[in-house]
Amino acid sequence: MSLESAPDDVKLAVDLIELLESNEIAPEIVLSALEMVRNDYINKLKKAEGGA
Repeated sequence: MSLESAPDDVKLAVDLIELLESNEIAPEIVLSALEMVRNDYINKLKKAEGGA
């Protein structure tokens, strides 16, 4: 499968990996930051769905 025909989430993941690797960010920092981003987007989804 080429990246052009990949789902949007796969394209985004590849872009993020390339960005993080090209900036040589330490894995532990990446994982910590991604957890913060994940929590933020979980909260955004809850609000959009009318949740708390």
